[in-house]
Amino acid sequence: MLKAAKLDYDLQQFIDADYTVHSGSCISHQVHELKDIHEKFGGFPDSYDLGNTLIRQLWWTREQLDFEELGAQLGIEVVTVSSILQPPGNIIPVHRDTFFQIKRAFPDDTRLKVRANMYLEDWHVGEYIQYQKDKEWHNSTHWKAGEGWIWDSSHLHLSANAGMTNKYTLQVSGFLVEDQ
Repeated sequence: MLKAAKLDYDLQQFIDADYTVHSGSCISHQVHELKDIHEKFGGFPDSYDLGNTLIRQLWWTREQLDFEELGAQLGIEVVTVSSILQPPGNIIPVHRDTFFQIKRAFPDDTRLKVRANMYLEDWHVGEYIQYQKDKEWHNSTHWKAGEGWIWDSSHLHLSANAGMTNKYTLQVSGFLVEDQ
């Protein structure tokens, strides 16, 4: 399941947030949990480390954001919302979303889990996301703030910031609303 999405929301609050409170790398779990993906590409390279896979991620609560409004616009029953600052020179290697937090909170729920990956600023040179659809790879560039993609765990994707400014995205995760 993959579809384009548009969000009309106050995006500036995510850009202005204090990202210094978190610093980490998504590869800490990818190395162990996604070996099946990496083996297809020759294994997980040793050259990926905290120095080139850094992200600063903030988790937002229902008290801070209107989850219902986000969900209504995106067609998602929202469970989690986070925003990511990806500094220049950093990447998120090829992966699939595993929806760990949703599975932990709703272990017996079989509804389709999805993530909206929304761009918070207009595209800058060097920023991109690649995603796989029907075994073909596509590049996402030249986006406008508020645009993005909704996908489930079947779509491999990666993110890179080879530009000169921070890249900001919003991740809205939950269950796909069936009547959308």
